Amino acid sequence: MKKGYIHIEQLRNIAIEDLEVEIVERKGQGHPDSLIDGASESVSRALCEYYIQNYGTILHHNVDKGLLVGGRSNPKFGGGEVIEPIYVIVAGRATSFVVKEGKVEPIPIGKLTVSAIKNFFKSNMRFLDPEKHIIVDYKIKQGSADLIHIFEKSKGIPLSNDTSIGVGFAPLSPTEKLVLETERFLNSEKIKKEIPELGEDIKVMGLRKNKEISLTIAVATVSSLIPDRSHYINTIEDAKKRVEDFSSKITDMDVKVKVNPADDYEKGVFYLTVTGTSAEAGDDGNTGRGNRLNGLITPLRQCSMEASAGKNPVNHTGKLFNVLAQKTADKIYEEVRGIREVYTRILSCIGNPINRPQIASVALVLEKNTSLSSIRTDIESIIEDQISKVTDLTSLILKGFIQLF
Repeated sequence: MKKGYIHIEQLRNIAIEDLEVEIVERKGQGHPDSLIDGASESVSRALCEYYIQNYGTILHHNVDKGLLVGGRSNPKFGGGEVIEPIYVIVAGRATSFVVKEGKVEPIPIGKLTVSAIKNFFKSNMRFLDPEKHIIVDYKIKQGSADLIHIFEKSKGIPLSNDTSIGVGFAPLSPTEKLVLETERFLNSEKIKKEIPELGEDIKVMGLRKNKEISLTIAVATVSSLIPDRSHYINTIEDAKKRVEDFSSKITDMDVKVKVNPADDYEKGVFYLTVTGTSAEAGDDGNTGRGNRLNGLITPLRQCSMEASAGKNPVNHTGKLFNVLAQKTADKIYEEVRGIREVYTRILSCIGNPINRPQIASVALVLEKNTSLSSIRTDIESIIEDQISKVTDLTSLILKGFIQLF
């Protein structure tokens, strides 16, 4: 890549850790927004697998428009039922037929879509039965002729499917790391074995004021495993204590933890669910509305609003460039000394090869004794190297090695 695409600048900003206030959010694996992200991505991967198995290559598709409409349920201590199932619909475009040896060969888009979404829910939600608790729908039509042409035009480096922005930053602040790891901890296999009453729908909101962090955690509980009020209270208290202990291993800052603060025990208000997600009782989800590619919602940071889930992993830069930007930011921070924060912003141009962005811009908050001129060459080399490997990201995404939300 020509260095003319590369832009490097020093920010005079205050580093995130030096701000008086920091706000960070993580929507867990069972949150409605995370579920619909996963549904969209599962369809993309199912299509990729089918295309590769049958035609030796990934054909054009983008299924990044998804909606989860919450159902209705009646959870109660020791039991409960889902009255109205969750409705899930994924929409987009995909190659739905291939002309082979003069014959039109249809591709079973509907079957692939429904199967992929049900399998995703089954593998991520312990108490949600995809045959009983969700209705799966799809509106996936043949792709736009011009975009298919762009997709198929290059036999070498793929051409950008869109003009899109990818943004990444490093490192995570202590608050960001705590929020991310807290949700992962509560949804870990270990905790689910020890406190199976905790559902997968776990949202963590972190607020740091100077050197004090408040974690507000919403945890859907599984009603069939909670026989009474006392058991529920003990479960929530157990979760709270474990997070307090876990937090002390992540940060030295004072951490205050609140779990399910909307509960009102005197009025009989408890966060009970039948399936472990609020999606069963009216909470809805949209693809791209939840976590960014690094797994967090960070309003005080630079970020892209692109939904990475569901976009094709071959030439849709709304997906690839977010991954590329994050990997580049991580690499720069890990390998170049004297950097407090690094932000990577990469902009594609529709129809251009994906290894030729309009700009690859890196903005840095430096340590006091570091000059931009002393590290510029190292950063340029990393940017060039990462962009030259952009086509490698496709297989990494398909193998599940890259977090997307």
